[in-house]
Formats: sequence, structure tokens, C-alpha cells
Amino acid sequence: MHARTTGDATPAPASEAAAGGRELIRRHVIEAAADLLAREGREAVTTRAVAAAAGVQPPAIYRHFADMDGLLEAVAEHGYATFLAAKQVDAHPDDPVEDLRAGWDLAVEFGLANPALYALMYGEPKRGTTSAAFRAGMEILVGRIRRLAAGGWLRVDEKLAAALIHATARGAVLTWLSLPDDQRDPALLTTLRESMIAAVTNEKPAVQDAGPAGAARALRAALPEQTTLSSGEQHLLGEWLDRLAADG
Repeated sequence: MHARTTGDATPAPASEAAAGGRELIRRHVIEAAADLLAREGREAVTTRAVAAAAGVQPPAIYRHFADMDGLLEAVAEHGYATFLAAKQVDAHPDDPVEDLRAGWDLAVEFGLANPALYALMYGEPKRGTTSAAFRAGMEILVGRIRRLAAGGWLRVDEKLAAALIHATARGAVLTWLSLPDDQRDPALLTTLRESMIAAVTNEKPAVQDAGPAGAARALRAALPEQTTLSSGEQHLLGEWLDRLAADG
């Protein structure tokens, strides 16, 4: 058998071909486990069932994953990557609050459409925090929050906002999935979403002109009413804010 060749007819190194084959098998195993999870639930994801679905011998699984928990972690990572691919990012939304609603709805819809996978991804407090795809998804959320803050819409600290948004979406899905079918009222999801919106955003933007200059003018106007800073600190901050406002 001849070695696989590249486009310039140079034989690919044997180690490269072997690594590609291992990665292909690993991906097949993860996809087989994810499919079993979706169709039959977590209890169906056994070594024997996954091996049969992936077309490999059971010992082959343990050449790629330390144990079944390692395979489930990989399936969860596959889920985060799938969810990330479904996200649409608008760097300049016309309405950043509606953009937040849409992002929250997308997260909830993904969970309702993939209940077993979502439960695996988010059912344990620490799962996913080291996942590259999870972190990339959180960066998208951070971007949404930052646009809210820049436009004067944000009511709370950015970190608290991220925690509230993420917690309400996760809680909404897991609560919904825990309910009997006849008790699943869509009003639960709408109410949770709007409660999150009310907690995180202002009804009207505190800054009329988006950007540093508008924010500086808004803060400059409120500065005389605050008592946290000393007179010297207040004077210095006032100078900085005046310079930022003048640049706009």
C-alpha cells in the first residue's frame, strides 16, 4: 500500500497519516456517543453501545479517552462547539437590548431542542468552564454586555450581568426539562427572560450619545452629587471627564 500523498505528490509522513486516522476515529466515537445520547439518553451511552455505533472495538475507545467520563467530557465539548456555530454575532446591532433577548432565546431554544446534551453540558456546576468553545461563547455574551454598557443601557456591573444572563438561561432550560409535559407553560420562559432584561438593563439609556464622550458627559453631570470621592479625587476625575467629553 502506498502512503497518502499531498498535492505536490510528496508522500505525507507516516506519523501525520497515523495522527489523522486517530483523530478521525476519535471524532466518529464522539459523534456516535452524541447521537446515542440524543436518541436514547445518558444511560444508553455505554462502552459497548458507543463502540458498535462508531464501528470500532470497545478497547479502541480507551485508546482515545481515559474512561467514560472523559468521553462524556468530549461529547459536552462537541455540544459547546455545535452551539457556538449556531450563534450569530452582530457587532453593531440596531437595538442592543433586543440583541440580548435574541441571544437568550437562542440559548434556551438550543437547550429545549437538545435536552439530553444540554443536561450533560450544564447539569454539573463546573462542567465546561475549561472548554475553548464554552469560553468563546462567553466572549460573545461579554461583547453583547459591553455594547449595552457603551450605549448606557446596562444597569449592573458587567460581570454580574453575565452571571445573571447565563444563570437565567441555564435555569430556564433545566427547570423546563424537569417539568412534566402538561406543566410546561411557555410563560415561564418569557417571564424569566423579561425578569432578566429588567434586572440587567435600564428602560432608557442613561447615556444619550453612545461612546466614551457621551458616557463622560453623563458621568460628569452626576459627579457633583456623589460623596464617595474626596474633593481632590473628584476634581481630578472631573478633569479627565471634561477631556473625554471634549473629544466627542
